[in-house]
Amino acid sequence: MILSSMTGFARAAGSSGPVQWAWEVRSVNGRGLDVRLRVPNGYDAVGEIARTALQKTLARGQCQLSLALTRPEAAPRVRINETLLGELAAAVARVPRPEGMAPASLDGLLGIRGVIESDEEPGSDTEALARDLAEGVVRLVADLVEARRAEGRALKGVVEGQLAEMARLTAAAEACPARRPEAVKARLAATVASLTEAGGLDPDRLHQEAVLLAAKADVREELDRLRAHLASAADLLAAGGPVGRKLDFLAQELGREANTLCAKAGDVTLSRIGLDLKAVVEQFREQVQNVE
Repeated sequence: MILSSMTGFARAAGSSGPVQWAWEVRSVNGRGLDVRLRVPNGYDAVGEIARTALQKTLARGQCQLSLALTRPEAAPRVRINETLLGELAAAVARVPRPEGMAPASLDGLLGIRGVIESDEEPGSDTEALARDLAEGVVRLVADLVEARRAEGRALKGVVEGQLAEMARLTAAAEACPARRPEAVKARLAATVASLTEAGGLDPDRLHQEAVLLAAKADVREELDRLRAHLASAADLLAAGGPVGRKLDFLAQELGREANTLCAKAGDVTLSRIGLDLKAVVEQFREQVQNVE
């Protein structure tokens, strides 16, 4: 499967008769899938079709979906129904007019329904518009998926580079001279000697404490777990699909091991490697927040 980002934009536009229409959708990262809809009044049904199409296709992300319609404002052509107007005028003339009542005026007769007729072009076919909008949704969803995949391809390259850098730093920590048994032994021996010279301390007790400190300072388990987490992340990237949540979990685990490595480091060189590792892990965590 292909790795996808949660960031993307798509637009599908067209016309149906005199009506111009345009679908737009914007997608950003989110913990789950949230599709927010904005359509003109009377188009809720086709809007729900679009929402459902996105929900069936995407796994995560916040989506803003909108539909815009533009209708031409052509001036209507009007005409006077002269036959009806003449009949109304004749009928009014035959009716006795009460004293004080003004005769019927032309503007009054023109205001009667049916006297003025409009030749305005009828609106676009509703079924044709609905069909075109539905076809537009298909294009819109496909374009959004491709946009998110294109962003995912770029994102995959960045994340793979970060995994490679973390693997390099893990190997550097493994090979650090400060981790060699003789180096650890020398540091502990120097510490024990200085404390013994100070007097008042039991050498046997100091030896036992030194053994415990040496065990606690061993970072082999942390390095093993770092390598295991890096291998799992590489497998997820290769598999593709909606793996963002799993990568985010691995980022947290990598950060935990890097913190422990820094805490156990008894040497400046190893400590610097741990700090560099923590910085790359944080960059990795920020990037995988955008993976679907």
